[in-house]
Amino acid sequence: MIVITSDRGLAGAFNSNVVKLARNVIREKYQSQFDKGNVTVWNLGKKGYEALTKFGYNTSAEHKDIFLQLSFDNVQKISQAAMKAYEEKQFDAIEIVYSQFKNAATQIFTAEQFLPIPKVENKKGGTKADFIFDPNKAELIAELMPKILNTQLYKAVLDSHASEHGARMTSMDKASENANEMLKSLKLSYNRARQAAITTELTEIVSGAAALQG
Repeated sequence: MIVITSDRGLAGAFNSNVVKLARNVIREKYQSQFDKGNVTVWNLGKKGYEALTKFGYNTSAEHKDIFLQLSFDNVQKISQAAMKAYEEKQFDAIEIVYSQFKNAATQIFTAEQFLPIPKVENKKGGTKADFIFDPNKAELIAELMPKILNTQLYKAVLDSHASEHGARMTSMDKASENANEMLKSLKLSYNRARQAAITTELTEIVSGAAALQG
């Protein structure tokens, strides 16, 4: 499982929701393999690595610093390593868990299959077209599929990176609103305390003057 989180906090529930989804997917689909110790988590981002390691998952720190030098070439190396591991039958399946970016205020936490490539069902009632392929299908697949998988993982990383910034912006905006509300409340409390102190002092002065006159 490739779990994409961020390197930093202060983004609300962004990282915890990704970790929660990863744990749910493992529990629902791969619990028997997890019990045997056959589930491996590749973490892209420090927060996911720290959380899943703490929960006792078999995590890898090899790719967790991807966001220090985020580029297509570096992500492609991870994708190629995953494809090679799958070809060598180190893994039976590979899934990506990440946050899909919708807008600055909304993130869609998603788990999608990376390998094996899921079959696309034909729509009911559709007609099958008889295409002529040049070069042949095998050559096209051998050339295109690695590029498609590289792009799929890079898209997931960029989606997650954009979602992180959106979540942090929303979180900091709410924090600013809460701080302003607290400031107003404290100002009101201060003014009340100040007015009470002034009233008490005036009362003591008037009482002292009355006592002297008496």
